[in-house]
Amino acid sequence: MHRTKIDLADNVRAAIIGELSAALADSVDLSAQVKQAHWNVKGPSFIALHELFDQVATDARTFTDEIAERIVTLGGTALGTVQEAVAKTRLPAYPTDISAGANHVEALSTALATYGKHIRAGIDTTAELGDAITADLLTGVGRGIDKWLWMVEAHRQADS
Repeated sequence: MHRTKIDLADNVRAAIIGELSAALADSVDLSAQVKQAHWNVKGPSFIALHELFDQVATDARTFTDEIAERIVTLGGTALGTVQEAVAKTRLPAYPTDISAGANHVEALSTALATYGKHIRAGIDTTAELGDAITADLLTGVGRGIDKWLWMVEAHRQADS
């Protein structure tokens, strides 16, 4: 770790950086999964889903950047390569053999829900470690992900 005058003990910073590093790997993976859906969606809801997925991807990239910058702020090194994401992601693999909008909605909602679950755990962990700032950052990420999950899931929740 790099030295910093942030008033968190080195062992606390290391634990927080570890939590954020896991979230960073998930964020890089989520960004790629959303773009996979964006590029490959087909069907009657194509334009709505194509545009929705692009908006989700924009926010996912923003969340990725915020998490990476917090790692560096705390004295860590942000490991945001594809290779790191592949090795460390906690998200399920995204199916690459689908094209129907409903299938992408199902796969992407699963990815968003899994990501959100891990972000919520990270909020709890960083709060317990005494870092309200990181917990707040993750709360903002979680709020955004829950919103996008709602909007993606809405495409499969209509009453028959």
